[in-house]
Amino acid sequence: MSHRHVVVGAGPVGQATAAELVRRGHEVVLASRSGTGPSVEGVRRESVDAGDPDVLTKLVDGAEAFYNCINPPSYTVWPTYWPPIAEALATTAERTGAVLVVTGNLYPYGPLDRPMVEGLPDSAAGVKGALRARMWADLADRHAQGRLRAVEVRGSDYMGPGVTQAHVPIAAKRALAGKTARVFGDPSAPHSMTDVRDMATAMVTVAGEATAWGRVWHAPTNPALSQAQTLADVCAAVGRPAPRVKAWPAAMLGVGGAVVPFLREMRETAYQFQRPYVLDSSAITEAFGLTPTPWDEVCRATAEQVLAG
Repeated sequence: MSHRHVVVGAGPVGQATAAELVRRGHEVVLASRSGTGPSVEGVRRESVDAGDPDVLTKLVDGAEAFYNCINPPSYTVWPTYWPPIAEALATTAERTGAVLVVTGNLYPYGPLDRPMVEGLPDSAAGVKGALRARMWADLADRHAQGRLRAVEVRGSDYMGPGVTQAHVPIAAKRALAGKTARVFGDPSAPHSMTDVRDMATAMVTVAGEATAWGRVWHAPTNPALSQAQTLADVCAAVGRPAPRVKAWPAAMLGVGGAVVPFLREMRETAYQFQRPYVLDSSAITEAFGLTPTPWDEVCRATAEQVLAG
């Protein structure tokens, strides 16, 4: 049976989610502020102000589920950008009864010395991690009260089709050109990478499973490798030699952050690249049989995306 689904946010995760919904035979609306962008076969584009609950409610009314795939324009605006949108999304879920599926990240956990699993406390002290933790805590509280239905899927840094502004694709530009690639933190520390298609599959799956609602899930993710090995695998996937990989100077975040807002904001999350950053996704595999896209395919799709420009 076909049902209507609304995807809010038309970046790589939003596009992948829309495509997965179409693959499963659903009617799909892909909404963003502009309502424009790359076309996704079988998907209707709409313009929406996600911070306006009345407009959002009108768009979502009658849908089975809607998906928060919004990606703020920069780290610097998170404290003012997210709260009104989070409230509008929650209000819309309460008014319409549609399941709200949230694209989450691992920031709420904060620094850990163990693999990240669902159920760990959201104890991040940084601004961005604490903000995302509050967003989910509010939805989980309303879900527990029976006011709405919500579920969050968390993934690590993205790779795969359509991903251009994440850490690996940015570093891969130089790696694939045969130049020394630069990465943040320790190039040899294991760091989980999530394919956007696996994020989409997880979100669409839990949207339709009542037993999944009211909690956090981790998207299917391949075993963590070092950034250096990941870049070598991306190059090997398209027949390129392994690159030389070096870390950006540690002082860059300190000195550069004084004048570059993005680098200043990166200080809060620098720990993610300075120590092992490992996501355990076994729970969603055990519950719903979801497994990550084969690693060589993830690397090939990433390399092809970078080479396509």
